[in-house]
Amino acid sequence: FPVFAQAKESARKTDCLSNLKQLGAAFLLYAADQDDAFPNTGDPYLWVGRRWRWPILPYVNTGHRRGVGYDSATRPAANPFVCPSDPISPGQYDATSYAYSAAFYLTPDQVAQARIRNLVASLSDPGPLAAPVTQFGSAVAMPSSKSLLTEWFNSHDTEGGARVGFWGTVQPGLRPGPDRWNGGRNHLFADGHARWLRAKGQTPSAEDCPDINLTPGGIQGSDLRSER
Repeated sequence: FPVFAQAKESARKTDCLSNLKQLGAAFLLYAADQDDAFPNTGDPYLWVGRRWRWPILPYVNTGHRRGVGYDSATRPAANPFVCPSDPISPGQYDATSYAYSAAFYLTPDQVAQARIRNLVASLSDPGPLAAPVTQFGSAVAMPSSKSLLTEWFNSHDTEGGARVGFWGTVQPGLRPGPDRWNGGRNHLFADGHARWLRAKGQTPSAEDCPDINLTPGGIQGSDLRSER
């Protein structure tokens, strides 16, 4: 029955928000031990889920254990890194549903120069992503509106279409698809609070996408349209 399906999805959405709040607490604890720094391992693909979670694992109350390799951290059934509505990411992206904004390990100038092609081809065509620079909490101008983590896909609301990421159904030449503004995602903001946000409520990137990696102003910017 539709009403039961909606209730189940509402519960999964709430669980997803709880995941992000738990991860937010871990980021705050990490920063407290690292002189207010955000995670930066020097990996230009950190945004994609590739090992961003490893630095904060000691601060997350799970049975996770770091392994060796791209997707080799052992993980228990109760997994705050995976949204219960996401059927895709548990087997990809270093087994996490959540993307870490590149604005937290690139300078605002680097973010301004970066494009989707640099994010996708961070090794062959990294552009400004070639030299990540550690960012600090003091640089966050609007902590309640700069997204730190968000879901890869609009899994909770697709507006009748397929699940899509920040760029929608990508077109030839890495052009974003027209469905990129469909639905919305849960977000964790730099101040540690988490909330649901429709894609249409996000600040557009230079390539007109709801992409927290390429927020205008980088770590100093806002991902909420009304606060630009």
